[in-house]
Amino acid sequence: MESKTSAVSNGTQAPPPAQSPQAAFQRLSNILDTLRKECPWDRRQTMKSLRYLTIEEVHELSEAVVAFNDPKDPKALNDLKKELGDLAMHILFYCKIAEEQGLFTTADVYNTICDKLIARHPFIYDRENYHGENWEQLKMREGRKNVLEGVPDSLPSLVKAVRMQEKVSGKSGFSENTEDPGMSEEEFGQKLFDLVDWGRRHGINADDALCLANRRFKEQHS
Repeated sequence: MESKTSAVSNGTQAPPPAQSPQAAFQRLSNILDTLRKECPWDRRQTMKSLRYLTIEEVHELSEAVVAFNDPKDPKALNDLKKELGDLAMHILFYCKIAEEQGLFTTADVYNTICDKLIARHPFIYDRENYHGENWEQLKMREGRKNVLEGVPDSLPSLVKAVRMQEKVSGKSGFSENTEDPGMSEEEFGQKLFDLVDWGRRHGINADDALCLANRRFKEQHS
């Protein structure tokens, strides 16, 4: 069957919507190829010029996830879908730039994450060589010096605190407390908010204070 295409008057034919994930991915790939050739803005983009835009897209996706409380809310659902698509486009955009420069291919990128997932799940893919290691211990097999090595320094301070605590959880001197916290997520958030306000009223910048605490924590556990 001959495929139909929608066409812009006197312009390049736009590929039609696809039904399967593979065809939709190929549609996006073809569109990016066209934009890199025919759109001045897209053509001049580099990995560096895309970086801050990608950061913005990650934050927009984060907000869409937080706002997605009701699957029956069409606006929240559409916003989440849109932001996921924006970020997916950015990832493929980096791949296209890398391919043009002869650095690596899109297939290389996806094979790399596939290989990582397989290596990080030996209890599924390599049971013979699995000895009960947890996720962080499996990472250490890859040559990391400590569990905090993979935490980016540029993470927002609160996200960084959570990730570092998660990574050293269960280690000597920093174990999980499994008791009932006695408060909801919303109540805990209010306590954090109140603590930030207390610091403000006493001349303490909460973000600066948490950055110092993160630094001390990292030094202790590195």
